[in-house]
Amino acid sequence: MVYTLTTDEAMTALDDTARLLTPEGRRIADPRLDRWVQDIDGAALRALYRDMAIVRRMDAEGVALQRQGHLGLWAPAQGQEAVQVGTARACRDDDFLFPSYRECGVTIVRGGAPADLVLAWRGEVHATYDPYALNLANPQIIIGAQSLHAVGYAMGIQRDGTDQAAVAYFGDGATSQGDVNEAMVFASSFQAPVVFVCSNNQWAISEPVTVQSRFPIAGRAPGFGIPSMRVDGNDVLASTAAMRWALDHARRGEGPVFLEMVTYRMGPHTTSDDPTRYRDRDEVEAWRQRDPLLRVEAYLRATGAWDDAFAAQVTADADAGAAAMREAALTAVTRPAIEVLDDVYAEPHTGIERQRARFAAYLDGFAETEPTR
Repeated sequence: MVYTLTTDEAMTALDDTARLLTPEGRRIADPRLDRWVQDIDGAALRALYRDMAIVRRMDAEGVALQRQGHLGLWAPAQGQEAVQVGTARACRDDDFLFPSYRECGVTIVRGGAPADLVLAWRGEVHATYDPYALNLANPQIIIGAQSLHAVGYAMGIQRDGTDQAAVAYFGDGATSQGDVNEAMVFASSFQAPVVFVCSNNQWAISEPVTVQSRFPIAGRAPGFGIPSMRVDGNDVLASTAAMRWALDHARRGEGPVFLEMVTYRMGPHTTSDDPTRYRDRDEVEAWRQRDPLLRVEAYLRATGAWDDAFAAQVTADADAGAAAMREAALTAVTRPAIEVLDDVYAEPHTGIERQRARFAAYLDGFAETEPTR
């Protein structure tokens, strides 16, 4: 079944969002957000643009690697760079972030290596980095499950008596899952220092958000006793400001915050999806005019903070990251199949030993034998 949204319907999602940069790149005032970005000057905004450009280039490389058969799957993030970069840059190094499978930009901002973006999608390892080295949980495939993990971690922060915060990232589709709603119940009941970041990219695979939710998703949180804000997720400046506000609220012991970041998934849900079967072309083009990178570029040009040397350096840095991703994917050495059972438990476990014996016998059935003479 094809769901079609008119361009007007698609754009109404932006009418009541908080923003600081218009789609045309004009700086506007917002009394809720302005004070949280007073320190972001031209140089800082250039750094945010650089982050977004690198994320976009490396995301495109992930798509290309999958199409060429080097990855099993990829979840594109084109169009959602401002949400990921703005919110992640607002966090402190000791905050703990819990991403879904689409937050490649969060991994990059938190210091993940290019190989960390591809080896799991290639099926070489269960996880590619030590979560405690980056204060970043491994990406969660189960829709919405990370929201419960984040709340549990936040309740641990309370018991430690520190002012860290936990952050849960999920999409609009996850808000229909029980896990997210249960997480908000616990977070509200225990006033846990957690920020829920909902990337409302308008589509949960092939179902539009207008079918899934008759009212803005941010309106659900107050029903749980959680303050919320609806933000233009294609505005990296507003994304940073809103996240700083939310984190400050959580750090001061005032409990959780819910941010609905209104954005758009420009590509497919994953590389196994064909969005042309269910999305209207005019809707996609209308959102393309609200590109998060183009609006920052327009603002930087208008304020004299853009030059050719900066643009060339950003391109070079982005290409270098993409090249490192490709190198990691193409030079990966697939381990023997039996090693899939390694690192499941920290200590020896009889159940794993039995499984290993059965799996080894199964694999032996494929071993080549000498022909009978």
